[in-house]
Amino acid sequence: MDSKNSKILIADDSLLARKRLKDCLISLGYENIIEAQDGAEAVEQYHKENPDLVFMDIVMPKQFGTDTVKEIIATNPEAIIIMLSSVGTKKYVEDSLKAGAKDFIPKPFTSSQVSAILGHFN
Repeated sequence: MDSKNSKILIADDSLLARKRLKDCLISLGYENIIEAQDGAEAVEQYHKENPDLVFMDIVMPKQFGTDTVKEIIATNPEAIIIMLSSVGTKKYVEDSLKAGAKDFIPKPFTSSQVSAILGHFN
């Protein structure tokens, strides 16, 4: 994935988690980053911005991450969605992968994990 031209959406209700991931992406050369603070906003931003890749938290207000994946995949089956998962959400990760998410990264994540995921979708 070309860092200069790629658009990435971060969907997480935690401002700190969004900032941490955004800082990680910027350090890896990605500059075109969009943020959403809940699942409903993530769907809205996805349709408005058409990002190349989405990092999606599972547990969010207004619309759960798994439901958000289903909604995005229903309109774009080729969407690249990477789930962010905390301990204790294994069932939700499985459901998200079944719904069409491409992979997941456990929280807390490392820069090398994010870099590896991005490299996988080059």
